[in-house]
Amino acid sequence: MTPDDKDPKDFVAWVREITPARIGLPRAGDALSSKPVLEFRAAHAAARDAVYAGLDGAQLSEACHPLPCVEVTSQVQTREDFLRRPDFGRRLAFGEAEKLPEGPFDLVIVCADGLSANAVQANAPAFVAALRAALPDFEIAPLVIAHQGRVALSDEIGDCMQARLALILIGERPGLSVSDSMGAYLTYAPRPGRMDSERNCISNIHPRGLSPYAAADKCAWLIREALKLERTGIDLKDDQQAELPTEPPLTRITREQ
Repeated sequence: MTPDDKDPKDFVAWVREITPARIGLPRAGDALSSKPVLEFRAAHAAARDAVYAGLDGAQLSEACHPLPCVEVTSQVQTREDFLRRPDFGRRLAFGEAEKLPEGPFDLVIVCADGLSANAVQANAPAFVAALRAALPDFEIAPLVIAHQGRVALSDEIGDCMQARLALILIGERPGLSVSDSMGAYLTYAPRPGRMDSERNCISNIHPRGLSPYAAADKCAWLIREALKLERTGIDLKDDQQAELPTEPPLTRITREQ
């Protein structure tokens, strides 16, 4: 049966099954009924909590074992400063660069809280494991866990570590349907001053969107193409035709390995 064959009531029910958007909400008189109102308030609270949550570096490091980790912070002092001064989140705090191991490396992966630490905490470990399994021939740097970080922070980190590519996994702005969505931004030859047009972005990474395993597979393809072209951004088009996996690859790196 196609959507055109459904009567209006069935069509609304069908649409609500395939999207988390608030469509066809029940009413009580001229107002919404209590359940959707309370669900809306709960979603709003979850979004606010996601924005103000912080990364648990120890837990994330343990979840990404056996990849070694190093923690750094941006120039942001408080969460309020993070929201008001995005420029502070794009540079490392004084002395933090000294914590970073020197390369050269093929790739450095940065995990930053962004606007939803919950997203990175939940999705980054599976993504990192799948990406490492997809790039067995790459010299991958120790994982960098960056507190109060924005996307461009990966430029300075990658430059300090002499990495050919920098990949930052960062929490996306939460909405009223999804508060745990992660984005991945890839930059060739990272250095301070790179523009957003020089990056490739994979967004909407979460269990109800693009799975971490599918995102890692797509990212691995972009990484190999970036090294062939020696650039990322608007000059690197996502022409991958392969069907993306939704489950962990059989060759994924496990803790026992």
